Formats: sequence, structure tokens, C-alpha cells
Amino acid sequence: MAYRWVIVTPVFEDVEAASRLFVELRETLGNEVVVVAVDDGSTHEPLGTEPIRDAGLDGVVVRLIRNIGHQRAIAVGLGYASEHYPDLPCVVMDSDGEDVPASVPLLIDELERSGVDAVVAQRRNRSESWKFQLFYAVYKRIFGALTGRNISFGNFMILKPAAVRRICAMPETWIHLAASVLVSRLRVLRLPIDRGSRYVGSSKMNFTGLALHGFRAITVFAEDVMVRLGAFCAFVGAMSIVGIIASIALKVAGMTSPGWFSVALALLTIMLIQTGALALISLFVTGRSNNLLAVQYSRMIDVVMPVDRE
Repeated sequence: MAYRWVIVTPVFEDVEAASRLFVELRETLGNEVVVVAVDDGSTHEPLGTEPIRDAGLDGVVVRLIRNIGHQRAIAVGLGYASEHYPDLPCVVMDSDGEDVPASVPLLIDELERSGVDAVVAQRRNRSESWKFQLFYAVYKRIFGALTGRNISFGNFMILKPAAVRRICAMPETWIHLAASVLVSRLRVLRLPIDRGSRYVGSSKMNFTGLALHGFRAITVFAEDVMVRLGAFCAFVGAMSIVGIIASIALKVAGMTSPGWFSVALALLTIMLIQTGALALISLFVTGRSNNLLAVQYSRMIDVVMPVDRE
């Protein structure tokens, strides 16, 4: 069978949703697609090959040795796809229904037409609660202020084979896929696409998980963040020194009330010490951020189960 595309999708304790995804992929793309489904260490509902086979698709189920999280599961799937399907464009999508299979042809058409390395789905509307949307709006502004970049997309994307190889070689992919695409220097096109509704139930990720996921994206740009924090610390430190000099001048001129000088001098000195310490920590973290190493994806795999359609 000559495949044209490979689909990488992570699955965790959600066989019902994954089964619906495979059926819709078959209806949308026919049998020209091969599926790499990454079971992220499920124990209650481990994914087998039957849902892929019953949908009329070819592919494999890559079962991980333990639960490693959504982003790392995608990184394993990309590594497997890059090694076993090196000449195929790769579509990354979630298996819960929020990444709509009917939108995949739109990504494919844009990739073939525009000549870019990657086409990512920029969310045109969202179906989450108002609390999530409020948190997401605040997060995007914090992300922009700290990194100087705009992150308006998630995991739903299509990558050319060369782009897949580059992403797989980046250790940042194990932290946050969308952020790694931003930092990869690939030619990226953002395509507005509506977000779908979940096939079954509600999201398993709580607020803490969402917050950690968001701040992991910021860590990918640790150097940019630390440069901005360092500049802010330098500004605050300079203002503290100016304040100390002004306080001394006012004291010498006899223009201060009793006790004012000692309080002002103490506060400004504390500010100066704190900003200096924060600047040193920033330099340390920036140096550590350069020591990230890519993980060998095969170390995370427990078993690979190919689909037998005969």
C-alpha cells in the first residue's frame, strides 16, 4: 500500500474517542493514510490494534512503558514516524475529537500549495468554559510579554518530512511541541480552523496540569525570557542606585524627617540586592538551558503492535 500521509496521535485511557477518530479519518482520507497511535501507558483502557483495523486503516499502536505525558507521547510518535515513514508528511492531532478530522484536508492543501515547512491550526473558536478561555487569554499575554512571540496554536499541525526530522532532533519537542515549532526556524503558516467538541466526556487535565503545560512553553524560550528579566533587573537596580544617591543627598541637605533616611536606604538596598540576585539566577538558568539533550524515543516504548488487516 502506497501511503501519502502519516497520522500521529496520542491516546490515554480513551479507546472510545480514539475509535471514533480512526473511523472519521478513514471516511475523510481513505486508505492513503497510516496511523501511529501512541498509547501513553494506559492501564484501565489500553489501546489495541482492533479500533484501527475495524476502521479500515493501516498503522501501529506504540505502547509506552509508562505514562510520560501528552507532549512526550507526541515526541515518541514523531520519532517513530520519522524513522519508519521518512518520506511522508506527518499530521499531528489529538484523539479526543477537538482536532477535527474533516480539517485535515485543509492542512494538507495549504502545505502542498504554499510551499512552507509546516501548517498549524490556529484556533478560530474555542468550546471550553469561560474560565479556561480567561486563563488562556491571560496566559497568551504573559507568554508574549516574556518571550516576544505569539503562540496561538496547539498540537494540530502537518509537517513536511524534513520538518519532522528537524523537530525530532530538537530536545524542546519533549517539553512543548508548539513552542518547539516556533523556535525551530521552520517556515510556518497559521491556518484558522474551528475547534471541535470532545467525542466523549470532558478533559482529564486539571488547572494545575494546564498551568504547567503553559509554563513549559515559556521554558523553551528560557534565553529570551532571561534576557528580558535581566534587562528589567538592570533597570530596577539602576533606579535603586539613583534612589540611594538621592536619599543621601536629601539627608546631607537636612531635608528629611527623623528615621526617613534609614528606612528609605534599607528598602532601596534590599531592592538592589534582590535584583542583583535575580540577574545572577537568570544567567545561571540561561546557561543550563543550553544543556538540553534530545531523548532517544525508543527507550520509552514497551511494545509496537502493527495492525493486521488480514
